Formats: sequence, C-alpha cells, structure tokens
Amino acid sequence: MNKSCKKSLNSVVCLLLAVFLLTIGCAVFNFQHKVAMADYAQTSAKAMCVMEAGSKRMLYNKNQSEKLPMASTTKIMTAITAIENCDDLDKTFEISPKSVGISGTSIYLRKGENMSIRDLLYGLMLVSGNDASVAIGEQISGSYQKFVELMNKTAINIGAKNTHFDNTHGLDSKTHYTTAYDLALITSYALSNDTFRDLVSTKNTKITNTDGKVRYLKNKNKLLNSLEGCCGVKTGFTDDAGRCLVSACQREGMTVVCVVLNCGPMFEESKALIERAFNEYNLIDLTSGYAYNKSISVSRGKSESVEIGTTGRYLYPLKAEEISKVSYEYNIKDLIDAPVSKGDEVGEIKIFIDKNLHFSEKVVTMEDVRRDSIWSKLKDFIERW
Repeated sequence: MNKSCKKSLNSVVCLLLAVFLLTIGCAVFNFQHKVAMADYAQTSAKAMCVMEAGSKRMLYNKNQSEKLPMASTTKIMTAITAIENCDDLDKTFEISPKSVGISGTSIYLRKGENMSIRDLLYGLMLVSGNDASVAIGEQISGSYQKFVELMNKTAINIGAKNTHFDNTHGLDSKTHYTTAYDLALITSYALSNDTFRDLVSTKNTKITNTDGKVRYLKNKNKLLNSLEGCCGVKTGFTDDAGRCLVSACQREGMTVVCVVLNCGPMFEESKALIERAFNEYNLIDLTSGYAYNKSISVSRGKSESVEIGTTGRYLYPLKAEEISKVSYEYNIKDLIDAPVSKGDEVGEIKIFIDKNLHFSEKVVTMEDVRRDSIWSKLKDFIERW
C-alpha cells in the first residue's frame, strides 16, 4: 500500500473515531441533562416548588428560594388577608373612585355601585380583577396602603420571609416579589381556611350589585376541569413575571400545592408535577405505628394500673422506600403513685425519619385513679355491706 493510500485510510479512521466519540459525548450529555431534569421533576419553569400542604414538606423544587415577580398569584395573599380581617363578607359598601379604572384585568367596577367583599373576592380569584383587589383593600383596612402593610405582616406570620408586596394585584414593581417556596407556603396556609378553599375551587358563578347588575364569572384555572381533585388556586401573567400558576389538588386526604413561576406550559407542567407527586408519595399517619404498653402500674391506688395514651396525629408524605427509615423513641414511666388525674403526663414519644426528629408528643393518663387509703377501704366496705 502506497503512502497516499495509508494517509487516506488513517484520515478515515480518525474521522470515524471522532464521530464515535462525538456520539458518545452527546449521549452522555443527554443522559446528564435528563438526570438534571429528573432532579427538577422535568419543568421549564424558572422556579418551582411542589409542597404537601399539611406537613409543608417540599416534594420537588427548582430555584425555590430565588426572588421573582409573581404577577396575579399575589391575589392569594390578598384574598386570605381579606377573609381573615373581615367580620362580615356579605355586607355591602360603596365602590370609591380609587377602585375604578385600574390597569390590567378588570371586572369593570363603577363608581358608586355597592358590592360585598364576598362578591369582590370571586371577581378577584376567578377572573383576576385588579379593580376588585383595590376595592377590597380600601374597605378592609380603611386605606389601600394599610391593607398592603397588613398583607406583608401576614406573610411574615406565615413564615414567608423572602416575600414583599407593593400592591394587591401583582402588577410589576421592583420590590414586589416572592419565591416559589414562600408562595407554596402561603397557599398551603390559605387552603386551611374553608372560605378560601371554597372560593378558589369555584368554576363558575355570578355576582350581583345592589342595583341588580349581574356579572358572570368563569375561573381561568383550566386544571379545575382537567385534573382529578383539583381545588384551585390562581393564574398570573405580566411581562416581567411571565406565566405563573399556583395549583392545588387533593386526593385521599393529601393536598399537593404546585407553584411554577415564569413557565410557558404552566398548565401542562403543573399537572405532570402533581400527578408525579401522587404517584410517588402517600400521606402516612405515623402515629398509627406507635408500639407501647397501653397501661402502666399504679402504686397505692384503688386500681393496680391506669390506661395511658396519646391524642395527637402526625401525617407526613413518604415514598415507599422511605417508610423503613421511620423510627420511634419511647420514654414512658413504668410506675406512678396514686392519686392519678386524667391527663397526667407519664412520658413522651418521638418520631424520627432517617434519624431526624420530626414529631414528639406527650403520653398521658386516660382516667382517674384514687388513692387506696384506709378511709377509702372503710368506705368501700360500708358500701358493700
């Protein structure tokens, strides 16, 4: 074989080797990309948090602590703040000029018409009325700014430490922001309120002012019609925030909250995240796993023993492979002295998951036991005689 042929052959071999290595490299990259996406539960959102509402456990997350604009999902806080600070949601009041003509989505409030807070809340949460949010704030706190301050105080009390509200509606502002985690926390808190839960799960309704004008409202949350067990809660969009969605779903006692911020296919990805959560997690009553003697001995009592027990429940979402990581620590007395009163503390039970303490509660007596004195013996003898 001449030199030119050898040179050509070597070139072909090198080319094939380069193609092979490139193919392998691409495969590795694709695999790593898929693994990374799996860690983020496959979402294109800029930030995401999926949380079990009762325990506040994060099931999946992506950039969950990044401060971002949240558009009209702001109205979750507007609604729960109003509900908690209004004595009569059905009392009507006159709409002020300050609530009319607010930019963005509107229910087209008119100056001087009379509405109730309840009807305005429907306008707020179903069709995202910015004007309704301003009217609510003015009526609840006497001034719009005082109501926004109340929203911020409520957020702090809930534990949303990386959230700040400049307004009630979510229109873009430099210091109006939250995180996916905080928004999931706020929503989990709000969903514990029956009025809020009924409100955001409503698909269609009509509201009427005192003059008889009717407004027909249809909820913008498409998941209410396409996701089994969906119970709300709020959509949102601005140029800065992008498409945002907070959704919630309840099945078999477990409520899953899903937050996606700046997510194009927000309905599709939220639905996939929620379905994955219900497939991978089950809500377990870990107190049902207690294993201890249900009575202890009593010294110098009319009964030789007393029943003991607990009153708390601890529900926590776990994957199947996590159940084996649950352990219990018991610290319970073997003997107590009479007299015994119902509710006396006799010990403590701690629940650990993977060696981390998650829950503890007191073990108490479930009945009274009188002291077995000479006088009580004499009284018993007389009663029997």
